[in-house]
Amino acid sequence: MNRVKGTDKLKVALLWRGDPERVETPTPENNRLYPLFQAFADLNVAAEPFAYSDHATDQLRARLLQVDGVLVWVDPVTDQGDRSKLDSMLKDLAIWDVWVSAHPDVIQKIGTKEALFRTKDFSWGTDTRLYGTEVQFREEFPTHLRANGPRVVKQRRGNSGIGTWKIEIARRDSDSIVRVQEARRGSMEEELRLSEFMHQCEKYFSNSGCIIDQLFQPRIGEGMIRCYLVHDKVAGFSTQMPRAPGDFAMAREKTMYPEHEPRFARLRARMEFDWVPKLQHRFGISANSLPAIWDADFMYGLKDADGQDSYVLCEINVSAVFPFPNSAIDKIVLAASRRLADARRRRRD
Repeated sequence: MNRVKGTDKLKVALLWRGDPERVETPTPENNRLYPLFQAFADLNVAAEPFAYSDHATDQLRARLLQVDGVLVWVDPVTDQGDRSKLDSMLKDLAIWDVWVSAHPDVIQKIGTKEALFRTKDFSWGTDTRLYGTEVQFREEFPTHLRANGPRVVKQRRGNSGIGTWKIEIARRDSDSIVRVQEARRGSMEEELRLSEFMHQCEKYFSNSGCIIDQLFQPRIGEGMIRCYLVHDKVAGFSTQMPRAPGDFAMAREKTMYPEHEPRFARLRARMEFDWVPKLQHRFGISANSLPAIWDADFMYGLKDADGQDSYVLCEINVSAVFPFPNSAIDKIVLAASRRLADARRRRRD
């Protein structure tokens, strides 16, 4: 392998899944990550766009071995496939001291819904169960649903609300009628037999999958808060509201806020001084190994005795965080530049 010379500019690849219908070659100017390319240029870092597709993995691997690091925006579930080939390639790159954010091993630890179960004892947690097999799901979930009211069922790895369902009993009998709605945009509420819904969920157990079952949070109608982080520091917030009162699915639009927004001061403090350190300790992740950009979605929980809001973790997003607040751009680029320099030193030694 040709090693990068120490006198060259630091080099970073910005990688996303390519659109098979798009013939235009990606450039720093013709994509949504343009502000990052600008910010890297201001720091004299050479940033190059990469459009990923499974059929070009070998060619991409050879090109990516020539950079110091790669920032990745690829969702885990799309019509174009999963991330299995991409993640294998990224792991190979990391072995050669190419910095990868987010590293697939980190995604597996905190970027799946399983993290909700493994951190349910944190103060952001709630009544959460994990079903590891179809048999366990069939035997245990109906009883739990009937006894504990509305639940939210989630596949282990997903995005954009795909495979996340609100479910509640609409009519009780030997095979209850349930009312369900997926969080995917455009979804509508429907009624069906509980056995039919559970049969539809069996696909979530393929490829070492599981199902996470959380208590439904009645304050979801007040919207969700997304907390953006660069490594272990908060870099901004956004809010997102339901499409309509009582609707489970969220509208596409987000309102962005910088990290010092007063209304989220308590949430920021909890993240930086409590939850993120506990998350690192629980999963054995150093601050520099956390992604250069990631986020945690929160719902409002019950108010405490002083009338202060509590927060319940909905999910952690690591694979493809976009959009993000403008306040995060310089923080992402500065943190990434430091990791690129670290990778350059390791490869030079």
